[in-house]
Amino acid sequence: MSRRKLREHLFKLIFLAEFNSAEEMPQQTQLYLESQDGITEEESAFLRERFKTIEPLIPEIDQKLNHTSKGWKTNRMSHVDLAILRLGTYELLYDESIPGGVAISEAVELAKRFGGDDSPSFIN
Repeated sequence: MSRRKLREHLFKLIFLAEFNSAEEMPQQTQLYLESQDGITEEESAFLRERFKTIEPLIPEIDQKLNHTSKGWKTNRMSHVDLAILRLGTYELLYDESIPGGVAISEAVELAKRFGGDDSPSFIN
């Protein structure tokens, strides 16, 4: 599976976390991964581990987003845009294996695919 597709699944898990408690997320993650055709056990393990790395960083990432964004706080952002920004911020600040330009470009692509009309420019 491509990195782009793995990133898309990770975005969806981060989105799910907005609607489920931390205690529910292991089961929700399992249910989500089982419902997806074509995910290998290795890819499933990668997604679980990556989500477990990101999930505890969400409050810190949100604090950075609130500090940086002009006129928008995370509690006013759409859930889709917020999940994309959380993933993009994680990739920019915490994942040294992903170049900054790639993280931004991929976040904008997710916004084009899943966000509203204004999401790509907002994310960029």
